[in-house]
Amino acid sequence: MSASHAESVTFSDLSRNPRAVAERATRLGRVRVTHRDAPDFYLTAADREEQRDRTLATASRLFLALLKHDPTARTLAIAMPEVFPWVRHLTTDELRNFTFELVEALSDAAELDLDNRAEEVIVGWRATARIKADPAEYADARKPTSGDFGPVEVSA
Repeated sequence: MSASHAESVTFSDLSRNPRAVAERATRLGRVRVTHRDAPDFYLTAADREEQRDRTLATASRLFLALLKHDPTARTLAIAMPEVFPWVRHLTTDELRNFTFELVEALSDAAELDLDNRAEEVIVGWRATARIKADPAEYADARKPTSGDFGPVEVSA
């Protein structure tokens, strides 16, 4: 994810003048292609995307090395509240588990091209923190359940 926003072109612009759009993407690094009937996508030069991959792999390996030399994840756990302020609602063990899961997910993104896993980890732990932030909701969530709640919908 980048803090800068790519310039946009429409899918029609790309269809009408692909060379100009490709030159613009090369010059700017990337352009966002908007499409009225489909999700937007980015057009970027392959060497730039390969550099992003190498950068992510380097960061991932750095975090894994930190965990290897600090099995308690103390160094990373200290930094987590600056990146994710909501972790204050997690216990020390939960924060450590979140940290490990996130670093593993970042490694999977870098090494296995599993880009959605890190976001899933963040969303899951944020949901845990959200429930724990409200004492009444947390108490309700901890109550035992019984019975069959019906079929579970699984999205692929």
